[in-house]
Amino acid sequence: MGKSNCYHCGDECGSEAVVYEAKDFCCNGCQLVYSLLKENELDGFYSLKENPRLSLKDAKEGSAFDYLDDETVSQKLLDFCEGNTARLTLKIPQIHCHSCIWLLEKLDRLDEHISSSRVNFLKKELTISYNPNERKLSEVIRLLASLGYEPSISLSDGDEKPREHGIEKKEWFRLGLTFFCFGNIMLLSFPEYVSKGFSIEGTLSGTFGYLSLALSLPILFYGGIDYLRSAFIALKNRGINIDVPISLGIICLFTVSTYEILTGTGAGYLDSLAGLIFFLLLGKIFQRKTFHRLSFERDYKAYFPLSVTTVSNGKAQSIPLAKLEVGQRVLVRNSELIPADALLIKGQADIDYSFVTGESDPVHKELGELLYAGGRQHGGAIEIEIQKPPSQSYLTSLWNDQAFDKERENGLDRISNAVSKWFTLVVIAIAISAFGYWTYQGKTEVGLHAFTSVLIIACPCALALAIPFTMGNILRIFGKHKFYLKDIGVIEQLSRISSIVFDKTGTLTNAQKASVHFEGEALSEEEKLLVKSLLEQSGHPLSRLVSEQLSVDGKIIPVDNFQELTGKGIEGLVDGQNLRIGKASFVDKGLKSHTNETTVHLAINGIYRGHFTVSNHYRQGISEALEQLGHSYTLSLLSGDGDAEKPRLEALMGQQADLHFSQSPHDKLQKIREKKASGEATMMLGDGLNDAGALKESNVGVAVSDNVAHFTPASDAILEASQLPKLEHFLKFSHLGVKLVYVSFGLSFLYNLVGLFFAVRGDLSPVVSAILMPLSSISVALFAMLSTNLLGNQWLPSTTEKGNARR
Repeated sequence: MGKSNCYHCGDECGSEAVVYEAKDFCCNGCQLVYSLLKENELDGFYSLKENPRLSLKDAKEGSAFDYLDDETVSQKLLDFCEGNTARLTLKIPQIHCHSCIWLLEKLDRLDEHISSSRVNFLKKELTISYNPNERKLSEVIRLLASLGYEPSISLSDGDEKPREHGIEKKEWFRLGLTFFCFGNIMLLSFPEYVSKGFSIEGTLSGTFGYLSLALSLPILFYGGIDYLRSAFIALKNRGINIDVPISLGIICLFTVSTYEILTGTGAGYLDSLAGLIFFLLLGKIFQRKTFHRLSFERDYKAYFPLSVTTVSNGKAQSIPLAKLEVGQRVLVRNSELIPADALLIKGQADIDYSFVTGESDPVHKELGELLYAGGRQHGGAIEIEIQKPPSQSYLTSLWNDQAFDKERENGLDRISNAVSKWFTLVVIAIAISAFGYWTYQGKTEVGLHAFTSVLIIACPCALALAIPFTMGNILRIFGKHKFYLKDIGVIEQLSRISSIVFDKTGTLTNAQKASVHFEGEALSEEEKLLVKSLLEQSGHPLSRLVSEQLSVDGKIIPVDNFQELTGKGIEGLVDGQNLRIGKASFVDKGLKSHTNETTVHLAINGIYRGHFTVSNHYRQGISEALEQLGHSYTLSLLSGDGDAEKPRLEALMGQQADLHFSQSPHDKLQKIREKKASGEATMMLGDGLNDAGALKESNVGVAVSDNVAHFTPASDAILEASQLPKLEHFLKFSHLGVKLVYVSFGLSFLYNLVGLFFAVRGDLSPVVSAILMPLSSISVALFAMLSTNLLGNQWLPSTTEKGNARR
């Protein structure tokens, strides 16, 4: 009886095979995994890939993971743990194909207490959310290990370092071995090149052929195995990928060459086969290193903006998130994000973790408790002490979570998918036709070269790269100019915009330059301190403005029972005094504002004391920007303030602009819905707080802020307020970017048509085709980068700020 292979991992079973349901397994671990998958109706895993190659012979015992349940250890590993939700990201080195992804993203079928699992294939990372009240961390890791996906766990606690997409040693070894065999096959084939006019002694010629055949085996089964394996998996799953035509060419060359050498009817084409695989591998490495140099995603995330307010010696200072260090104290106001895992030092914390878990109910925290990054404070200002280094990529991943995605019609993706679906089939048909034509003409050797060259030269890689490299570089350019988009899909939406809706306060106006004066019964120094203490709890632009204008002595007084009602105002107990600040109707139900100016009303202990009048200062350059936008777009205003500045806004936005005042957040949301219902592609620009609903409902929601800690995950973009005058340039550049994608598509098609023309004629050898294939992809990537950079320099000139000039 012959030896069998394990049904689960493919390893040789040996003499003591475990037999279960007429299937052989190399160990009990593999048999248990098979049983587990079958019980949960996941045995389709085995139809995705014949041998997942995940042996459990050396799997650790269950107790080996018990140390993970230690609180100190688990806190280092968990990204988040609150209530019924814990979240962590694990490095899984064993992830190597789509069958791995298929299984790992169905962990919730294997364990009901795992709510979700998502794979990042490029980084070989798995993000898991589970219920910590029902499952220990060790049990989650044990489940992964039992499936053959034991994570690589590191407890080092340091600054987040960028991961370089380096070339693994085994790839260099593969390339080196292939080159060695290729070089020797070329030497052995040399007599064939110079033998025209005389013959080589038969025995010597046969020996050279056999040696070349032996040297071709490691090239085929080691150098080219990834192409063959990928093509096999695709065909087994009734699909076709780019590796299918390449593998057909490789198999064709090897089969014909083997036949000719063994039968003595010819020398074969092993030199072409060796050169083909060598240059494919070399091109893959060169392409990867080039694309790494042109990488846009890493740069884009590095530009992702968040600032925090640190507190030192009683003084507050705003710094970039990247400069925040462990041990520093941070002031977090109402609706601001927790920038990193931290301990609550001062204040009453009610943290909304909907940004992380989707659950919006605030969680109350006591002094000394741990607060997780991504939570949002609801209530008065709190002071926290940073415990872990901040992670910009983690916060970016939260922003890009599927929970905040909008349903969009992406035309570019639709075109790309259609091309990918039919391109390879057409190429295979052309290759077969070329081979048939030349064979019919009696030129089988030319036909074989034409067949192989067509399959290799007509590579859709260049087509597939047109979108990510063009749009991705636009993301990077926008980021340099402080316009941060959620993903490349937003660019296409920007190119379709026909209507632009603005908020006024904090968007068109510059709160930092506005002037404030109080009208009413004069406030004592003690009362001013009470008012400032309450205003300091809020991140609203008007709260920040009035607070900065109040010059008082003394430290900020703690506030109890703080509340901020969106679109109305704030209230709280300060030193035992009840204060209400906001709209007239909020401060006193019977009070009506007698002015149409921007006002902030005040009541202390139910007694109306007067109002702060804000003289707005519009942003520099906004007049020219609105005038230019008015020529191409329909402009609208949705403001929560009165219409005192209507004449000025009409002059700024034009008589045709649609202006609406005294709008509540619900009113703004309804107006956006009406515009969308009428067929207008709408962009909404607001402060990210009161306008969150409207931002989410619009086709493109842009949070405009001087303090980018206030963005909402429902927004599609974040625009630093100083860059608002460049809005038209961003929109025009988006139009050009979409056109550049089509140009890149055209260049890719042109390249393929020219390559096919010469390949069908038999003018290109497989080796030359293998050299040209990666160059086409690189050329498209370079064109995308260079063209977008040139247009970016034209449409988005550098600012006069030295910092930006350096960029």
